[in-house]
Amino acid sequence: MKLMDFIVKDAIVVNLQGTEKKDVLEEMVEALVKSKKISSQEKVVKILLDREELGSTGIGQGIAIPHGKTNEVDNVVIAFGSSKQGIEFESLDGELVYLVFLLLAPVESTGIHLKALAKISRILKDKHFRQSLRDAKDVAEVTKIIKEEDEY
Repeated sequence: MKLMDFIVKDAIVVNLQGTEKKDVLEEMVEALVKSKKISSQEKVVKILLDREELGSTGIGQGIAIPHGKTNEVDNVVIAFGSSKQGIEFESLDGELVYLVFLLLAPVESTGIHLKALAKISRILKDKHFRQSLRDAKDVAEVTKIIKEEDEY
């Protein structure tokens, strides 16, 4: 599985402006709306916030992987965002989040959704990869970094 098959290039947001979870989710979902991958920002943000109520998707080490299932998509869709200032995401380790992979999957899907989550979690264990993404200055650089990691 290659993440770049699911990442929406027009929904890669380098230097997210929000500093709170809800603001960042809205910002990233707005990028998916602008890229025509989804139509209802309000509906998708609600799905993501409802999922956050079950427990934060801020998994620690500066990473959050908000995710949800929606009829808004026909296949897995991933948006990526990075933050220079950090985001208060109620992470499991209490630290700020700097990297956000937002994953949406169709309601009926399970296998591909879980595989994508597992792949994101696995590649983010690499400290060098995380730092490279944090240091990336633009969409082209983010894309290059993820493509290189996808090769392994």
